[in-house]
Amino acid sequence: MLYERNITRSDLIRCALCYDAPCSAACKACDPAAILRSVWFDNEKVAALRFPASNPCTVCDAPCETACVRSGEVPIRSLLTRLHDRVRPFLDGPIPKDASILNTDLCGVPLENPFLLSSSVVASTYDMCARAFEAGWAGASFKTVCSFDIHEASPRFSAITGDNGSIIGFKNIEQLSDHSVAENMEIFRRLKQKYPTKFILASIMGQNDAEWEELARLCEENGADAIELNFSCPNMTEDGLGSDIGQVPELVERFTAAARRGTKLPILAKPTPNVAAMSPAAQAAKRGGANGVSAINTIKSIIGVNPHTYVSAPAVRGKSAVGGYSGNAVKPIALRFIAELGQNPTLSGMHISGMGGIETWQDALEFILLGAGSLQVTTAVMQYGYRIIDDLKSGLAYYLAEKGFSNVREVRGLALDSVSSTTVVLERDTVVFPKFHREKCIGCGRCVISCADGGHQALQLDESRRPVLNGQRCVGCHLCVLVCPNHAVTSGRKRVKRS
Repeated sequence: MLYERNITRSDLIRCALCYDAPCSAACKACDPAAILRSVWFDNEKVAALRFPASNPCTVCDAPCETACVRSGEVPIRSLLTRLHDRVRPFLDGPIPKDASILNTDLCGVPLENPFLLSSSVVASTYDMCARAFEAGWAGASFKTVCSFDIHEASPRFSAITGDNGSIIGFKNIEQLSDHSVAENMEIFRRLKQKYPTKFILASIMGQNDAEWEELARLCEENGADAIELNFSCPNMTEDGLGSDIGQVPELVERFTAAARRGTKLPILAKPTPNVAAMSPAAQAAKRGGANGVSAINTIKSIIGVNPHTYVSAPAVRGKSAVGGYSGNAVKPIALRFIAELGQNPTLSGMHISGMGGIETWQDALEFILLGAGSLQVTTAVMQYGYRIIDDLKSGLAYYLAEKGFSNVREVRGLALDSVSSTTVVLERDTVVFPKFHREKCIGCGRCVISCADGGHQALQLDESRRPVLNGQRCVGCHLCVLVCPNHAVTSGRKRVKRS
């Protein structure tokens, strides 16, 4: 029997994921905030193992629920009890204590785990990187070092949110580091002195060959472990910078070669995703001396238009601009590019540092399965904080141990053979019917509506408001599986179509 999740985000949708959570302060037996946060980040199994085996909730009057900032709105006690009763008994083993299962490397330089902060505001000061390192992040791609005079706009962020207010897609019009080159070099020196085992990936952007070479040289001299070439920032396109470079393979090769002249460190090129294919730029970077590729940076976007002011967001004194889109919404696009790079034989041996919508350990795993050797995160940190590293690491480690892998390197690229760039290869002679679980069905009829108006009119409700399938009409599209609000529809039996 396949394991089925018993608690999902929708079960704790009113949980605010508080800082210094009052529910945990009120509980004497466990840390309910951390446990529920693990559930939020698809880490239900580890959450259950972190809950006491004796279930203290059975002899408790739930002071955690009273102390909650949304008192009475989050059923903490019942959620914890469900973890204890419905999840814990079915788990195969404990949380792995050996952290070496996550040990990996970036171009031969050791990483204690695959997780890095990506080049952005989350890795822009000494104090921020230090707190992230203390929390458990393996390293950081520091916010892009440049010699430009940076003056940021205000406001500079906007977002598309889900029903509970969490960010689905995120837009920024942020530029590069506003510290001087000398200030950033001092930060590198301090970080490497205090945290010698943490990985410093120095993101740089030059205005000409000489600047690319000089910045690479300075970063190596001041403690960086590798260099990342920012050919993709969508907010730095004046005078042929940022994503404008990443769209021209000849410039990618030229400036990669310039940076290579300045350093012997590993170099990762960061091409733009605002192209039909990333391979031409990645191949150009390899010719220029790059050892790997970082992908993807943010995607050029416009989020919304105010119906009263007619200005899109973020609005800066009545004007807006195309900006970079990130967050969980871009993950499918990021995975497409990661697969493209991972399947390209001319890029064999190059390191892929994957990013773009990573929020949970399962997101991270998908990038690794498609060929990524390290992972970078920004938007999820901006929303939830550095603390998400706990569930990224523990969730991935538990998965690896549960599946019998001894190290995270062993799963790299395992999904590449299943992916094709064209649908021509797909088998088209079998219909997989949906299976309706009547005990879960609430009789809402959402499946019937969707099938009638967006499918093949293969469903109707019976007298007890349960769906009945017309097998002659059903084509196995599985729209009903996707729209069911109670997860009462799954894949069922298969039928070979007759010609």
